[in-house]
Amino acid sequence: MKVAVLDINGKDTGRKADLSKDVFAIEPNNHAVYLDVKQYLANQRQGTHKSKERGEITGSTRKIKKQKGTGTARAGSIKSGVFKGGGRMFGPRPRNYGFKLNKNVKRLARKSALSIKANEKAITVLEDFSFEAPKTKSFTAVLKALGLESKKSLFVLGGQNNNVYLSSRNLKGSEVITNSELSTYKILNANQIVLLEGALEGIESNLSK
Repeated sequence: MKVAVLDINGKDTGRKADLSKDVFAIEPNNHAVYLDVKQYLANQRQGTHKSKERGEITGSTRKIKKQKGTGTARAGSIKSGVFKGGGRMFGPRPRNYGFKLNKNVKRLARKSALSIKANEKAITVLEDFSFEAPKTKSFTAVLKALGLESKKSLFVLGGQNNNVYLSSRNLKGSEVITNSELSTYKILNANQIVLLEGALEGIESNLSK
């Protein structure tokens, strides 16, 4: 699968990048994609929610009325959840929402997501670049040259590049990550995936195992 390599000015360099069919052209497995995205979102939840139960409410423990003869339901504590100011019945408790997912399923999900984007012509291959200093203006110029100013974009680098990362950090519609940080959710959440040449080998080696 051949894709033209562009420079940071959006022009064709005349070179072609060969995208592996085993990574970018498989039959997408929608259930694997669903599970991987579900796990990613579950891991973002703090799970620190908590409400007071009747045992944690400050109040009298005496029986508030006699057992029989009142014509209403029996009641033993003012801290019961049926009374105003009482504890909450079956309220939320701190918990971990994460769940285990097989590595092969996660790998299949990422390949499926990349294949979906490739089929939608939503993958651009860009030659490796860097900036002399972190400047949002420099990164904005790259987005403009690629026609991505109004689109959600995901730039995937071959390794750490602080100048490029810091240049993009103030832009809400664009995110810069390394190939090891690639996830199914981030792939699907972007309108356009921009793969730097240096990232291709790492992505294909990680997902071809």
